[in-house]
Amino acid sequence: MATKFKIKKGDKVVVLAGKDKGKSGEVKHVNIADARVTVQGINLLTKHRKPTQTGKGGLEKIEASLHISNVALVDPKSGKPTRVGYKTVSGSKVRVAKRSGEQLE
Repeated sequence: MATKFKIKKGDKVVVLAGKDKGKSGEVKHVNIADARVTVQGINLLTKHRKPTQTGKGGLEKIEASLHISNVALVDPKSGKPTRVGYKTVSGSKVRVAKRSGEQLE
């Protein structure tokens, strides 16, 4: 069964663990089945490509995915990592930053 995650595509996140610890970027893709996220400009790997009829060969930098537990949302007020909570505002459920209480949407 798939779990609902509190991090969504387009969110600004900071990396908590790994070789890119402390760096931040925007979430490009969330893989719910594997609990992984792809962050723009983070966890870059070098892919060696052979030349083809349509494209030139060479070294290509690609973004590999990170486990969702290794990233945290950036607080819109302080810019520091924060956890996510939910509140009901005028009848609709919205995400809020636990650190500052700011609304995330």
